[in-house]
Amino acid sequence: MPKPPNTVLIVGSGPTGLTLAIDLARRGTGVRIIDKSRRFPRSSRAKGPNPRSLEVLEDLGVIDQVLAAGSAPLPMRKYRAGEVIAETDPYAAARPTPDAPYDRPWLIAQWRLEEILRARLAEYGVRVELGAELVGLAQDDDSVTASLTGGREIAARYAVGCDGGHSAVRKLLGVPFEGSTDEEQAMVCGDVEVAGPDRGVWHQWFDEDGGVMLCPIPGTPSGWWFQGSPETDAAGRPAPPSLAGFQRLFAKHTRLPGELLTQATLLSSYRFNERLADRYRVGRMFLAGDAAHVHSIAGGLGMNTGIQDAYNLGWKLARAATGQAPPELLDSYEEERLPIAARTLDISAERLRATLEAIKEPGGGLDSAVTPQTYGLGDGYHWSSLAPGGSTARLRAGDRAPDAPCADAATGAPRRLFEAFAGPHFTLLGFGPGTVQALRAATSAHVGELRAYAVTEVDGVVAEANGAAPHGVLADHGGRARSAYGIGPDEDVLVLVRPDNHVGLIAPAGDHRAVAAYLKGGALERA
Repeated sequence: MPKPPNTVLIVGSGPTGLTLAIDLARRGTGVRIIDKSRRFPRSSRAKGPNPRSLEVLEDLGVIDQVLAAGSAPLPMRKYRAGEVIAETDPYAAARPTPDAPYDRPWLIAQWRLEEILRARLAEYGVRVELGAELVGLAQDDDSVTASLTGGREIAARYAVGCDGGHSAVRKLLGVPFEGSTDEEQAMVCGDVEVAGPDRGVWHQWFDEDGGVMLCPIPGTPSGWWFQGSPETDAAGRPAPPSLAGFQRLFAKHTRLPGELLTQATLLSSYRFNERLADRYRVGRMFLAGDAAHVHSIAGGLGMNTGIQDAYNLGWKLARAATGQAPPELLDSYEEERLPIAARTLDISAERLRATLEAIKEPGGGLDSAVTPQTYGLGDGYHWSSLAPGGSTARLRAGDRAPDAPCADAATGAPRRLFEAFAGPHFTLLGFGPGTVQALRAATSAHVGELRAYAVTEVDGVVAEANGAAPHGVLADHGGRARSAYGIGPDEDVLVLVRPDNHVGLIAPAGDHRAVAAYLKGGALERA
């Protein structure tokens, strides 16, 4: 039998699938990404990435395009009976910090984000294959075979379902999707053209019998995201969305002429679903994004959790697919991400309850859904088999690795830690001169797989450290890196950062064997 192609098949080309495809492609892993749609949807369902997803997009090399195409979140203007009651900016007090450069989510139409991600993927020679509908899946010890409509087949080493809440992959695998749908809570959504309202705010008209919300879509002259309580028929059932229905809802709650709303596209009805797949892996097949979990829209966590699923899975799949790590490494995907999704379900459900309570009173609005929990910066994997131990005053193994401003000790040019992390490699930070031996041992043993940096405040040790850290010495003037990592001025500590920018290991300076054992234990190579 011929050996199956060393390829990962991704089903679904939304933000989750595209993130995963880019992460695999930049590691040199073969990837095919298919979608049953015959054209790319111009959908604006998700309103944009949260701070943690912005960090992911920076690592993927698209942050400048995303920031340019979108906008910062707008102040929220709340109305009652058509009259302005309050205006709130839930991010007014937020500021970037040295360890967290993104202090708020970013508004960008989902279709525009997908365009940016597709363009990045095309730079690696990979394009989405449209009109490819999955109808069957089979696997053996070596490969996956996907059957498509029309009798076509695709063979791959692994397959990942990133195909949404109605995932064909999940259904073909028979994975239960437990949870509930609240039939009492429904919403109609769409992209609309409206003339008149101030585009500098997010308008929220809430009355006792429903409401309408309009948020301007960045990059459009008159486009808005429309969300509203649905009309009901004589039996009390939600009526399907339509242009005429949107005009009536707009006129009812804004007290403005309905004719100001002139177009309505991408119409959809939304019921509040909370569901979680009971497993993320079935042999060589995986689930990610909405295929694995769906949330209420409160807090904007759905798309973001999917992007972060892909970021966790990408480096692991790449190493397993190329034989650089044992297949057991892939078990850590479900081990790490399923508990995060369960926690996210709880957060989004709680934020929904808070918001529904808030809008009962004049002045209440969607700002009730915003908390630091929705930023994604606190998610870590302390329970993971890839977090064997070690801690500082601020960090434990499994935590998100903080950013910090440093400088290239050789040139004096500014260099952030995130810039050192960027790319498909592990990063070893050596704080203090006592880490020199471990830096040298790690880089010589794992050439091309790991980058090592000496982090020092003392210019006199630069020459010694430079010989042990071929990727550079980072001058930590002001001790901001040490502060972010909770390392005292007289401590010498090693910090190993995973390719998804989570801390893998924290070890004493001289314990180079701990670093070697971590890398050999499955993260980089077969034992």
